[in-house]
Amino acid sequence: MWNPGFAYEERQNALIRGLHRALCIWSHVHRGTPERPGLVLGLDRGGSCRGVAFRVAPENWDATVDYLRRREQATSVYIEILHEARLEDGRHVRALAYRADRKHLQYCGKLPDRQLLEVIRGGVGLSGANPDYVLATHDHLDELGIPDRTLAWLSHQLRG
Repeated sequence: MWNPGFAYEERQNALIRGLHRALCIWSHVHRGTPERPGLVLGLDRGGSCRGVAFRVAPENWDATVDYLRRREQATSVYIEILHEARLEDGRHVRALAYRADRKHLQYCGKLPDRQLLEVIRGGVGLSGANPDYVLATHDHLDELGIPDRTLAWLSHQLRG
C-alpha cells in the first residue's frame, strides 16, 4: 500500500470480505532470512480487510503483474487471486490480490503478540529491517484512518 512500486492511474481505499490482514508469513527474503526469519503481512482467510486498491492502465497491466509476481512470489508463499473489492466511492471491482498459502512452509498462522514482537525486532532482509516494514505499514494505515490493533500495539512497542 505504502510502496506500490508501479505506475497507477487511480488509488482508492477499498474493502474486501472473506480475507483479513495478518502477520502470518515467515519472511526469508525481504524482511528476514531462512536462518533468522522476519514476518510480513498476508491476506488470510476469514473476516474482512480495509486497504487500498490501485487501477493501472490497460497497457501497463502485464508489466505490473509481472513486477508483482517477482516481488510477492519470491518464494511462492502466496496464491494469486482475483477478489471482489468495494471501493470507497461504492464501485465493486475485481482486484488482483495475494492470499497466504496455508500449506506453504512459510505460513505461520496466528502467533502471540509477544512472539510477533520478538521475531520482528530481529528480522532483516533484502528490503530492509522488519521493524521498518511494520512501522511504515502502521503509519500508512493510520494516515488512511484504518485501524489495526496488532500493528498499533507492535508500533507502540517498537517505538517505546
